[in-house]
Amino acid sequence: MKKLIALRKVVETGSFTRAAEALGYTQSSLSQMIASLENEFSIKLLKRSRKGITLTQEGIKLYPYIQRSIQQFEAMEGMATEIKGLKTGIIRIGAIASISRYWLPSMIKEFQEQYPKINFILKQGDYTSIYKLIKEGQVDFGFLTPKTSGNLKMKIIKSGEMGAIVSSSHKMANKKIVRIEDLVKDPFILLEEGSYSEPLEAFKKALCYPSIKYRIHDDNTIMTMVEENLGISILSKLIMKKTNFNIVYLPIQPKIERIIGIAYQDEFSLPIASKYFINFILARKEKLK
Repeated sequence: MKKLIALRKVVETGSFTRAAEALGYTQSSLSQMIASLENEFSIKLLKRSRKGITLTQEGIKLYPYIQRSIQQFEAMEGMATEIKGLKTGIIRIGAIASISRYWLPSMIKEFQEQYPKINFILKQGDYTSIYKLIKEGQVDFGFLTPKTSGNLKMKIIKSGEMGAIVSSSHKMANKKIVRIEDLVKDPFILLEEGSYSEPLEAFKKALCYPSIKYRIHDDNTIMTMVEENLGISILSKLIMKKTNFNIVYLPIQPKIERIIGIAYQDEFSLPIASKYFINFILARKEKLK
């Protein structure tokens, strides 16, 4: 199992050096572990490329099974830990930027006050990439909207409002509310979140379509561009909690809501530390604003 875990770390980091440092091995010993694993399978699993160390075609086919084997092993370890009491563990989470920026830090801090030896690995992405991370076993669970959860199990946390973001000098900045039809004339900056977009669905229902000028993955970049009058956007109200941008948030009519839940493959494959943290979040979801 140590060899499989070593392989996963090499794939995650794209480097023998970084993987060895993360796992506390020498690069030589790590290379020997991977070579031994390839000999056992009689398959070449890794190759060097411009992107670093990547899986071969054979490795790509085998990797999902390796991930599931590691998950089951970690689940077994987790159950043993549960029997003894939660002391150590690693919680791997996939989250969109607004969740990782505004919800998770305080939750992690409070959780670690109870369980100080629990470590976290946080991977940011969009709906599509987070779904893939969960399915491939690269994270234990992730934050998704029900429309993008597919056949994953999901526990709903809460819904949140989305609104228009304009610069403080924009002609609509003094309005108390805007209709979605008011947003189609300006250059529109779309938050690219993968397979599903709440704003685009809202435009579709209203039988209108925005003039998309830019597609951006990062909401901070979008707010900077809005501040510079490069366009307008629709973002979660959550982002306005901690921002110094010279922008204005405007509620939209009809109201646009984003439903967020915790998605995972199944209860059995969840490490015990992740089960604890999921229950911890659900018990405090009313605190999330």
